[in-house]
Amino acid sequence: MSNSVQQAIDLIQETRNHILEDYKQLLRFASIGADPAHAADVKACADWIVAQLQAMGFDNCEAIATGGHPVVYGDWLKAGADKPTVLVYAHYDVQPVDPLPLWHSEPFDAVIRDGKIIARGASDNKAGVWGSLKTFEALLKANGELPVNIKIMFEGEEESGSPSIEGFVQANKARLEADLLLNCDGDFAPEDPRLYYAGRGIVSAQVTARGPKADIHSGLYGGIVQNPLHVAGAIIASFHDAEGRVRLPGYQDALREASPAEKERIAAGFDRDAMLAGAGVTQFWGEAIAPAAERATVHPTLDVNGIWGGYQGPGSKTIIPAEAGFKLTLRIAPDQDPRAVSQLLKRHVESFASDTVSVDCAIGEEAWYFQLETDGPWLEAVQAAIEATVGRRAQLVRTGGSIPILGVFNREIGLPITAFAFGEGEGIHSPNESLDIDSFFTSLEAAVRLYHNLGALGKSSRS
Repeated sequence: MSNSVQQAIDLIQETRNHILEDYKQLLRFASIGADPAHAADVKACADWIVAQLQAMGFDNCEAIATGGHPVVYGDWLKAGADKPTVLVYAHYDVQPVDPLPLWHSEPFDAVIRDGKIIARGASDNKAGVWGSLKTFEALLKANGELPVNIKIMFEGEEESGSPSIEGFVQANKARLEADLLLNCDGDFAPEDPRLYYAGRGIVSAQVTARGPKADIHSGLYGGIVQNPLHVAGAIIASFHDAEGRVRLPGYQDALREASPAEKERIAAGFDRDAMLAGAGVTQFWGEAIAPAAERATVHPTLDVNGIWGGYQGPGSKTIIPAEAGFKLTLRIAPDQDPRAVSQLLKRHVESFASDTVSVDCAIGEEAWYFQLETDGPWLEAVQAAIEATVGRRAQLVRTGGSIPILGVFNREIGLPITAFAFGEGEGIHSPNESLDIDSFFTSLEAAVRLYHNLGALGKSSRS
């Protein structure tokens, strides 16, 4: 190991407590990007990160305004023209905290317990933000320079589908020019390292069925006034057959069958027992259609995420509600156009309207699937860093989740993309989200090695 690598790693370990205490400051920002009530918190979080970059010696640091929340940008371009430029991506926005009663501590008041730091965003994805910053800080303090040129791009809308990011990327292609995009949104498990190389796209929507002008007496009007809840239920019932096949007309017309080699890779990366345990179920649904590994990664889905309407309090209240509704998401597979899918959904849902109940389907997110490098020198730099740190290479796995900005970069810029994540998390998108502290510091050590590996490649490695 070179002295410059070891010096940076030693510095990280020596400042471990300081790194954790400062991380608590970042975690205090309630940067819930999907909730307009927290817009000021999102902006304050972006400004705080900008100040961190400036203090480290990065240039051109700013929270760049978008149509939604700011993108944090900063660059350090002093490694030389013969070194690659790496565009580092993570997101600083977080999921809502509901249901709050299930939290064992305040979601934005980070606590350390049982070797974990617990707070909303501790893993997803402020770990990617903080891990990147602390890696660069250690390299700069230990060596006085970075082994590569760096551009930072941290967004504040990932958890709400990155609605402003496509426009931002189109307007800032020169600013974002690089040799490699490094996605730092993910998980790092030292005992079982994995790298996500592809994921599904996403479409989200909110459906509202409206009937009478107000909640009305079901004894007086039952049977003569159509119930919006019944209409919402009929729409939901139309989405799947008994085996779990999505019945949205035209939804699967553009599907491309995965190759035998891809199916083999998907199966190898699917931990059935862990997935069953994670869901708290004893068997999967829909396996008559395809194996669970493929259903969870390359098959399109449609899920209702929440439903409302009518009386929700104790006892009964004999009413026909004025309106009812639900939220849903579709995870879309390769070759499915999210804009085409959203229109299929809208036409199908709104066809349930009648003379007595109106139905509106408001489309939210529309994001393409993404694809990362599956071989070549960029990925090898990541694999070599992980192997040198934990003694094994990462398994390449496909995720069923979505990272909208990666699909944007695939389509708009065509940069080679690979991934590196910081720390192993639990409770992501759930109460009591946590980050394993030891795994986080192990990932910092691997990140130091990664950037030195990338620096050794030079500019010639660009795909």
